[in-house]
Amino acid sequence: MTNPASTDLSVTVGDDHVAIIEFDRAPENYIDVGLATVIADAVESVERDLDCRVIVLRSKGKHFCAGARLSPDADDLPGDDGNPLYDQVARMFDGSVPIIAVVQGAAIGAGLGLALAADFRVACPEARFGATFARLGFHQGFGLTATLPRVVGEQRATEMLYTGRRVTGSEAAEIGLCDRLVDATELGSAALELAHEIAESAPLAVRAIRRTMRGSLAGEVRAATAVEHAAQQVLRRTDDYREGVAATAERRAPNFVGR
Repeated sequence: MTNPASTDLSVTVGDDHVAIIEFDRAPENYIDVGLATVIADAVESVERDLDCRVIVLRSKGKHFCAGARLSPDADDLPGDDGNPLYDQVARMFDGSVPIIAVVQGAAIGAGLGLALAADFRVACPEARFGATFARLGFHQGFGLTATLPRVVGEQRATEMLYTGRRVTGSEAAEIGLCDRLVDATELGSAALELAHEIAESAPLAVRAIRRTMRGSLAGEVRAATAVEHAAQQVLRRTDDYREGVAATAERRAPNFVGR
């Protein structure tokens, strides 16, 4: 089947019980409320199809997802009562069908958050994972406060968030951020191989196990995004945030002044 609601996304379900959700805003695949909504809709549609046992989440283009576009103008930003992007993000954590993300190129900022909505990540050595918010004079979002420490541990997560440094696919495999590391030409086949291994297990058992293993994660993500949004609202009004966004756009080192 395909999703007719968006030309940016398609959903296909094969006889192998694997659903492939593919989004296309190549090359960067920046995410916004619209794209997050159709991805969450697709995940929910697969959840209702008991013949679907695994989801492979992938994108076309050079990068898996290079993040969200940020504006230096506070007037262009979400209001204090919440961020609609995060409302859609939380929906991705509610289901019981395992998700495998295929990461090529960059998974940066919100793109890292999207990759961490999945149970597993298949990547190549050239992939780059980054929680670059502090280099923007900003606070992390997309539920990373809850999801990143769960995958790489509190210390490594804190280091990534403080420094904003980018982690290669090879390092990601070493720290548990990536579950399968393969050549870029083998990303699709490696993701499907893992999906087929999962699909061979009893589907009702896998769904039950996922609900147990993910536990309270959906609630933790909702709580985290509320805190993240509040911190972002404060920082978006600072000189450092405007400098961080400008420096990123101009591909130069930022000059932060602490106000």
